[in-house]
Parts: sequence; C-alpha cells; structure tokens
Amino acid sequence: MASRKTWYLLVDRTPKDGSWNMAVDEFLFREVKEAPLTFLRFYTWSRPTASLGYYQKTERVVDLEVCRRQGVDIVRRMTGGKLVLHHEEVTYTVASSEVDIFSTSLRESYRLVSEALILGLKRLGLEAHLAAKTPERYARGDLPCFSFPAEDEIEIKGKKLIGSAQKRVGQRFLQHGSIPLRNNASLLQLITPGTNNERLIRMISLEEALGRVVEFDEVVAALISGFSEYFNAEIRPKVLTEKDREKIYHLEKEKYGNTEWIFQR
Repeated sequence: MASRKTWYLLVDRTPKDGSWNMAVDEFLFREVKEAPLTFLRFYTWSRPTASLGYYQKTERVVDLEVCRRQGVDIVRRMTGGKLVLHHEEVTYTVASSEVDIFSTSLRESYRLVSEALILGLKRLGLEAHLAAKTPERYARGDLPCFSFPAEDEIEIKGKKLIGSAQKRVGQRFLQHGSIPLRNNASLLQLITPGTNNERLIRMISLEEALGRVVEFDEVVAALISGFSEYFNAEIRPKVLTEKDREKIYHLEKEKYGNTEWIFQR
C-alpha cells in the first residue's frame, strides 16, 4: 500500500471579501512552487460576488450597473472559465505540485479532484456524477458557469452542482470551485446579460439536492473526509504566519483589489 501523503488544510469559517479570497488562493499557488506540496482550502464570501474568468471581457459577461444596485462585488480570478456568482456557498481550493498524485495534465487533475468531491458528497448522502459532455452553446458562448454542466463537472439530475476552474503552470496547478448551499439563480440572472430565460441556468444547490438545510461546517467536514480517503492523504491544519499574511495583503492591494486588474478586459 502506498504511503500516506501529508496535505495542508485551511478552513476560513469567517466570510471574507472576494479580493482577499482570491489573494489567498494565489498565495497558495505560489507556495507549491517551492517543493512538492498540496494545500486544501475551504472558504466563503462576505457579500455576493461575481468572479470573472481571467480571459473574460467584463462588459460581455456581467451588467455592472445591476451589480452596483444589487450590492454585488466583482473580482477577477487567476483561473480561466466563466462567470460565477459566489453567494451562500462553500468554495474549495486545491493547490498542488505533486505530480505523482495529479499528473501533469489539466484534464486528468481536474477529473481526479472532481471524483474526490463526489466521494465527499456521498458522505452527505448525495449521488453525484461527472457530466459526460460540454454543450456546444455553453462552450462557445458567454453564458455563466452554472448555465450547464461541462465535461467532468459535477451534476445531479442533469443540473450543475459544482462549478470549477483551473490554472496550471508546469507541474503545479490551482483548482477552485463554487458549491452553492442555496440556489442563487435569480440573482445570477439579474447580473448576467442575456440569461433572462430560466432554462439557461441549470444549477442545483446542496439544499435542493438534499431536501434539507445544510451549513458550511457540515459540508466542509464531508468534503475533507472525501479528499482524505480518495487521495490517501493525512490532512493537517495550516496556520498562516504573519509573513504569509503580509504576502497576501500585498497581492490583494496590488492585484485583486485593483480596478485595473478587475476590469482589464
């Protein structure tokens, strides 16, 4: 039997601003460059926040005036993918440079993370599946992330439960994703141009799938268990040092809280 790997865990139970959340994720991505290492992180958001994929053109995918009126913040991710509305959710991050676990393939590492998430969801009593194919309209258009399940994304009854995005540089990658506790489709439709037809948002929340109220801590405990079993990993807490926080504050100030970065495209 293969020896157990040690992973490092960050759980942010206190909701944070989107700029801080994105800065922490990039900090972890930079940290795994130094040595073969894996971080697992779970967090949530202090306000409804629309996150743009790195390559997206702002005005094509989000209505800035509606966001202002509705109190929705905007950030831009370091990862690709489509617009996500983060609100009443659990967000996960995996940052790793351990190629013996994840391989050097974006697609393969994406699938492995998805399968670990499915195992965690099973702990909650859910039977989720990997989507088989990406709809052409979704792949080529500017619809938001939760419009349709894409290939190897997680669905229940044909509706997307988890939307994820990845960035890979050489042997290291970061993947993060949104797991809605409650359905935010109505607000997502408001802020997204061209999605006033309900059929264009095919999402399901954990509460809808389970038929009961579920909160952050219960979901995170189940997902940690799923990751630990699937990857045969011992998961130990990671405490951010003062030096770590200084690096994160710098990233937040210079990048994720900077309007030039957010609206660069």
